Amino acid sequence: MVRSSVPRKILGVIPARFASTRFPGKVLAQIAGKTMLRHVYERASLATYLTSVIIATDDDRVFTAARDFGARVRMTRPDHLSGTDRAAEVASAEDAEIVVNIQGDEPLISPAAIDAAILPLVHEPDLVMGTLKKRIENRREITDPNVVKVVTDGAGDAIYFSRCAIPFEREISSGTPYFKHIGLYVYRRDFLLKYPDLPVGPLEAAERLEQLRALENGFRIRVVETEYESLGVDTPEDLERVSKLFDASILQGMGNG
Repeated sequence: MVRSSVPRKILGVIPARFASTRFPGKVLAQIAGKTMLRHVYERASLATYLTSVIIATDDDRVFTAARDFGARVRMTRPDHLSGTDRAAEVASAEDAEIVVNIQGDEPLISPAAIDAAILPLVHEPDLVMGTLKKRIENRREITDPNVVKVVTDGAGDAIYFSRCAIPFEREISSGTPYFKHIGLYVYRRDFLLKYPDLPVGPLEAAERLEQLRALENGFRIRVVETEYESLGVDTPEDLERVSKLFDASILQGMGNG
C-alpha cells in the first residue's frame, strides 16, 4: 500500500475506567511489573497506522498512572455509559480522520490486528465503521452467551451480531464455520461523533450489544477476520491466566501477530 494514501491522522483511544463491577481497578492491576493499562498502551503504540494513542479516563488514579508512564491521557466526563461515548468525547477535541476504540483490559492486544481493522476504512471512503472477527475453534463458545457471534455477507460486512449461535445448523455435521466478535472498533470521526445520539433499536436493547445500533440505523460495519485471540481481563482469575502468558519465553514468540 502506498503510504501517502493513509489518512493524515489515525487516533487510537483507550477508554479506561477505574470502576468495574467484577474487578474494580483492573486497569491498574500489575502484570509482569507493569499495569495492565500500560501493556495495552505500549502494544497499541506498535500499530503501524496509528499516528497517536491516547488514554481516556474519568478517574484521577488512572490519569496519574498513565501520565507517570508517559502516555497521552485526557480526563473525560464521569457520566458516559460506554467506552464509545468516552472515545467520542476525546475525538471531538482531536482532528484525526479515523478513530480506533481499543479495549483497556486486553494487555495482549495485537498491533497487527489493529492495523487490519483500520485498513478497510483507509481504502474505502464510504465505510464508516469496522471491527474484527475470529474463527471459533472451541465449539463450546458457540452456545456461550458471553461470546458474541457475528455473521457477514460476501463483502465482509456484518449481517448480525448475537449472543446466540448464528447461523443455526440444521445438520451439526455440516461443518459451518462460526465466528466470534473481537471488540475493537474503528470509526470515521464524523460518524463516531454522532453515534452516541443514534436511536437505540429493539435488537440492541434485546441483545445488549451496542454495535447493533449501527446496523439498526442502516450503517455498514466491515468485519475483518483475524487470528488474534482476544484475552480480556474481567475478573481476578482472568488476570492470573493472562499473567502466565507474560512469561519471557512466550512473549519472544508473540511478536505483533
